[in-house]
Amino acid sequence: MTQSWWLYLLACKDGRTYAGIAIDVDARFKMHAEGKGAKFTRSNRPVRVLGARAFANKSEALKAEAALKRMSKEEKLAWASASAETLTLPSP
Repeated sequence: MTQSWWLYLLACKDGRTYAGIAIDVDARFKMHAEGKGAKFTRSNRPVRVLGARAFANKSEALKAEAALKRMSKEEKLAWASASAETLTLPSP
């Protein structure tokens, strides 16, 4: 059985966004919120998942993450809005 890799975008308390990949977005969000995730989210705690999109494998998710990180904030928010329906978003 093949697991999907998810590209997700988080809204952080300081107004910035954070993009990452994970197999389980809910579990990864909880890690970030507890300060156990990435270095960036330890000092810029996330408040919610803005959107997420599934990919067939880790390689595709990593390529999409790199592309997302190159986008402007407005483009990232548009991506998140279009991707929000594909995931049941966790509560803050």
